[in-house]
Amino acid sequence: QVQLQESGPGLVKPSQTLSITCTVSGGSITSSNYYWSWIRQSPGKGLEWMGAIDYSGSTYYRSSLRRRTSISRDTSKNQFTLQLSSVTPEDTGVYYCARGLSPADIIDATKGQGTQVTVSS
Repeated sequence: QVQLQESGPGLVKPSQTLSITCTVSGGSITSSNYYWSWIRQSPGKGLEWMGAIDYSGSTYYRSSLRRRTSISRDTSKNQFTLQLSSVTPEDTGVYYCARGLSPADIIDATKGQGTQVTVSS
C-alpha cells in the first residue's frame, strides 16, 4: 500500500520560497496512470489543489498559483517537491502530498498526513 510523507520547514518568512518534499513508499512515482499532487488547506477553508506531476514528469498547475508554483521530482529517491515562491501569511496552512488517478483529484486521492506551514515574520 502506498504511503506518502511530507517534510517541510514549518515556519517560513514572508517573501521567501517554501519548499516541501514528499517521500513515497510502497509505490513508484514513475508508475503509469498516477498523478502526484500537492493540496493545501488554509485555516477555515476547504482543500485546495495546487498542482501535480505525473508519471512521465509532466506538470499541471492551478491557474491562480501558476506564477509562484513549481513541482519537480527525484526518481532516484522516489520523491517529489513543491516550491512556492513569494509566500504571504495567506499561504499558511496544512500542506498535503497525494496520489490520484487524475491531476486535480482531491477527494479520492491517497494523501499523506500533512505538514503545517506557517508564514510569519
